[in-house]
Amino acid sequence: MKAQPLPAPDPLTTSFTASYAGVVAFITVATEGSFARAADRLGIGRSAVSRSVQRLEDHLGARLLSRTTRSTSLTSEGEMFLENCRPGVEHILRALEEIRDLRDGPPKGLLRISSTPGFGRKVLAPLMGEFRLAHPAISIELLLDERNVDLAVDRVDIAFRDGRLEDSQVIAKKLIPMQMVVCASPGYAARNGLPRSVDELARHMCINRRLAGGRLRTWDFKVEGQPQSLVPDGSVVLNDDDLIMSAVMNGHGLAQLPAYQVCAALREGTLVACLQSHAPDDRGHYLCYLSRRQLPKRMRAFIDFVTTRVRGLDLDCPVEVVAGGRIDKPAEQGSKGT
Repeated sequence: MKAQPLPAPDPLTTSFTASYAGVVAFITVATEGSFARAADRLGIGRSAVSRSVQRLEDHLGARLLSRTTRSTSLTSEGEMFLENCRPGVEHILRALEEIRDLRDGPPKGLLRISSTPGFGRKVLAPLMGEFRLAHPAISIELLLDERNVDLAVDRVDIAFRDGRLEDSQVIAKKLIPMQMVVCASPGYAARNGLPRSVDELARHMCINRRLAGGRLRTWDFKVEGQPQSLVPDGSVVLNDDDLIMSAVMNGHGLAQLPAYQVCAALREGTLVACLQSHAPDDRGHYLCYLSRRQLPKRMRAFIDFVTTRVRGLDLDCPVEVVAGGRIDKPAEQGSKGT
């Protein structure tokens, strides 16, 4: 009987079989910085790592690593190949991790969390100790950053964002509304009065905020039911909300700041507020993460914990605090100055 010809090999299977070991070896060498350390990491001999990378380079027809007796470095082709491989490798590692996470015990592993500096310092950082006591197997890396990080590129599990959320690529959970307060020191108010309308800001010393991208942060209001944003003429420009609050308390002018930062000072009378009838009502504090069908236990534990704790904090300023008798005093006619 005539022998049947063997089926033609599947190009995808052939390519994957030939290159998989090489890709793993190459990524490990690139990560560890040497063939010897990569061999230790993979638990195989240095020569086996070298052969796997060599076969991958032959298969691709490109040199990925420059080797000398003293160092190993990526070629430009190697840098491009590593960058293209990284998302796939991370997805595989995440899939393995999530299966283990479902199977094995209590929540554990590393959580990378990003937040704006103000919210991170004032709200999140004080909660970290309690969370770690409840979940000692979870490690926390809290990154304070003004910019809206790319959760995938920056390998961030959870990000906290303030204001108006525009990124539709993430799951966004509104924790609480974000109340904005225009405030000043009692001394400034006594000398200069306080504005009763948004237009009257032009007669006052204002402290502006320089954002990470270089532009000035707008002051946001709601006037006759419509949103209104402006950047008042600033006598002082700073790039940190803590510095701005210090300048306000020292009587250098007015600033618009988040309620969580100033409410305690308003209660104590070391700051006074104005223009609350024009405060914006379309801002929030959001917890954001990339869509996942099955969240790792450590993420779910942190999300549940932070949601409960933050919503239980007194971060808004009650009406009587920001609109009491000592606040919203009529503005005196005069020039900007102390």
